[in-house]
Amino acid sequence: MMKKVYICAPLGGDVKGNLEKVKRYTRFALICGTAPVVPHFYALCLDDDIEKEREIGIVAGLGMLWFCDELWVFGDEVTEGMHTEINFCKNLNIRIKKINEKDIRKVIGG
Repeated sequence: MMKKVYICAPLGGDVKGNLEKVKRYTRFALICGTAPVVPHFYALCLDDDIEKEREIGIVAGLGMLWFCDELWVFGDEVTEGMHTEINFCKNLNIRIKKINEKDIRKVIGG
């Protein structure tokens, strides 16, 4: 069975740009042979600028963390939402792994 990894990366602010980055991170995780869990894609259905809808996405994402084997942290910035996900994993003893740009380029180029 494939390892399930939760993609932890910035979303808010530049939602469109960050979604493009998350597509790349998801490709990386897939090529690495994992089954990525990507809560960022909820932003395609919900409006991150509307607090209630943002909260729905956050809660849904945290609900998916229960089923994940690892949390992979991407990007140079750790946002408030990412801190919430990281702390949630620490409480559940879910492995946290930082993925840097060099690792990504080795696997998928760019």
